[in-house]
Amino acid sequence: MSEPAARAPSRWLVISAFAAIYLIWGSAYLAIRFAIESVPPLLMAGMRFLFAGLLLYPWARFRGAPRPTRANWRVAVIVGGLMMGGNGAVTWAEQWIPSGLAALLIATVPLWMVLLTWLRGGDRPSLATASGLALGLVGIVLLVGPSDLFSGTHVDVLGALAVLVGALAWAAGSLHARNSPARAAPATLGTSMEMLCGGVLLLGAGLVTGDGARLHLQAVSLRSGLAFGFLVVFGSIVAFTAYSWLLRATTAARASTYAYVNPVVAVILGWALAGEPISPMTVVAAAFIVTAVALIVMQQNRAAAAKRVTAPAALVELRPTR
Repeated sequence: MSEPAARAPSRWLVISAFAAIYLIWGSAYLAIRFAIESVPPLLMAGMRFLFAGLLLYPWARFRGAPRPTRANWRVAVIVGGLMMGGNGAVTWAEQWIPSGLAALLIATVPLWMVLLTWLRGGDRPSLATASGLALGLVGIVLLVGPSDLFSGTHVDVLGALAVLVGALAWAAGSLHARNSPARAAPATLGTSMEMLCGGVLLLGAGLVTGDGARLHLQAVSLRSGLAFGFLVVFGSIVAFTAYSWLLRATTAARASTYAYVNPVVAVILGWALAGEPISPMTVVAAAFIVTAVALIVMQQNRAAAAKRVTAPAALVELRPTR
């Protein structure tokens, strides 16, 4: 799927690629929950990205990617630390919060990216974007606000805050990756480098915090092992390849729909396969957040299309968050 198509791609190939990014990335949150049932969270996240990077890096080089420079590696350390560290925060938080709730909170990445871009001197958010930011804030408050005031269901505030910090870190890493003049590595090679660097940093964090002492290989369950393998092969390689291909085979507007489909898939799978509760307030909050993300993404795509008429688009890159 990595070679540019000389003619219109097969309809079924496009459908398969969309199914991959919708279902695989949407189910990654539940897979994380299963994986950390018997594997300490930071070690699991570190090994996941390290293994994925070790598989993806030689594949990218074999396909002709040039040897990365020191500047490429320097950017990969920063970007990988922020983005994979953000995913590590999600993994750590899922010890206490449902996978569906984590998916809804991580869906706020586009909101953070808009705010960070504005703070860095970018364009002031449009009315549609500002409306999306407001709706997203309301959704967050509904999800993690006082339980007796909203849903009546207790939400671990520390876990929810960890996911929000992870979303902020992922957004900052995405912006740094886009804006760094030293990031000249091809997309697949650059992603593999970020996974390698982020994986090493997460492993180090896990060892420092005592995850190594809590890892007992004989106690790792089959479900955790299968979930880990799913995250490495499908969540980090197959879905990313499908997404990269879709960016060339279809429009960015269509490819970016994963941003507001994945949380819905995650909530449904968490309820169906793990018995995670879905309260009426969760449904309301999800509607606010998904609508907010849809507004922001559609506005960014319209603005990018308009800018391409006169100059290359300078909007933030909406990168995958699995």
